[in-house]
Amino acid sequence: MHFSFPKLLGYVGIVSAMSCSAIAVADVVVIVNPANSAAIDEEQIAKIFLGQTKTFSNGSEATPIDQKEGAVREEFGNKLLKKNPAQLKAQWARQIFTGGAKPPKEMASDEDILKFVASTPGAIAYIDASKVNKSVKVIKH
Repeated sequence: MHFSFPKLLGYVGIVSAMSCSAIAVADVVVIVNPANSAAIDEEQIAKIFLGQTKTFSNGSEATPIDQKEGAVREEFGNKLLKKNPAQLKAQWARQIFTGGAKPPKEMASDEDILKFVASTPGAIAYIDASKVNKSVKVIKH
């Protein structure tokens, strides 16, 4: 197999771009209001965000908040919900069509989500780990 130098540089550029995009993956944490004392595991988180339950393990109401589309939302979906963006859209479209659950409310920024979770006892959300502050409780890294 014979490669010309410009073609080889093109391949190197593609591989470099792919490497950089992998590095840009967000470190996502799941957060709740500090007053929330429910035992919450990954399965419970997934059920709440997939509309399969509306309550925490202690029976209190859960109010899930999604990020607007982006790296943090994609990482959360892939890691915790085990679904890519297209699978999540399809699932919510089916649930809405059949009169099932409504998708979580979306918020535009980590800052908006932090304020909402800090002031809403049943809130559960996810944000970039670097944005966490003392106003919320991290339940999943």
